[in-house]
Amino acid sequence: MLRYKSIIISVVLGLLLSIALAETAKAQQTVPSLPRLSISVDNSDKKNDFSMNIQILLIMTVLTLAPSLLIMMTCFTRIIVVFHFLRMALGTQTQPPNQMLIGLALFLTFFVMQPVMDQANREGLQPYMKDEISQSQAVDNMITPFRAFMLKHTREQDLKLFIKLSGKDKPKDITEVSTWTVIPAYSISELRMAFQIGFLLFIPFIVLDMVIASILMALGMFLLPPQLISLPIKILLFILVDGWYLIIESLMKGILK
Repeated sequence: MLRYKSIIISVVLGLLLSIALAETAKAQQTVPSLPRLSISVDNSDKKNDFSMNIQILLIMTVLTLAPSLLIMMTCFTRIIVVFHFLRMALGTQTQPPNQMLIGLALFLTFFVMQPVMDQANREGLQPYMKDEISQSQAVDNMITPFRAFMLKHTREQDLKLFIKLSGKDKPKDITEVSTWTVIPAYSISELRMAFQIGFLLFIPFIVLDMVIASILMALGMFLLPPQLISLPIKILLFILVDGWYLIIESLMKGILK
C-alpha cells in the first residue's frame, strides 16, 4: 500500500513540475520586448527650431550654474564665511546648523541685492520679454548693475592682478574691463574682507578662553577641560552684548555703504 502511495505522489509531482515548466516557457514567449530609444537630429530646413533648442539648452546650463553665480557675484560669500568663523569662535560645533546659517545668509543676500536685481529686471528682462530690445542688449543691461555692485566692493589691487594675468593691454576705462575679470577679483576681495572680520571675531573669545584656562590652572583643576567652562560663558557674553544684532548690523553697513 505504501508503495502505491509513493508511486501516486511521484506521478503527481511530475505532473505539477511539467505544468510549471510549460507555464514558464509560455510566459517567456509572451513577454513583450522593450521599445528602442533613439535620439537623432532632423536634417530639415527648420533652422529656427534648431536654434530654439540650442537656446533652451543654454538656459538649462545657466540654471544649473545659478548657485555658483549667486556665490561669485553677490555678497553671499562674505556673509557665510563670517557666520562660519563666528560659530568656530563660539565653539558651539554644529549650532546653529548649516541649513540655518545658509538660509539666513541667502535672505540677507537677497535683501542687499534687491535693488540690483530690480534694476536688472527693469532694464533687461522686462524689455526683452516685451520684444523691445534684443537678447544681447538684454544680457548687457542685466549684467551692468551687477558689475557696478562688484566694482564698488573690489580692491583696485585685486582688479589689477587679474587684468595683468589676462595678458591683455591695460584698459583705458573701467568699462573696458571684462566681466570675467571683475568676478574673480571681486571674489577674492570678499574673501579677504570676510577673513579680516573673522579674525576680529576670534580675538575676544580667545582672550576669554585664556582667562578661563589660567583660572583653572591656578585652582589646580588640571583635569577639567577649559572649553567646558568657557563655552556657556561665551554664549552668555554673546547674548548680553546682542551679538547677532551687532554682527549683522556691521555686515550690512559694510556692504551697503
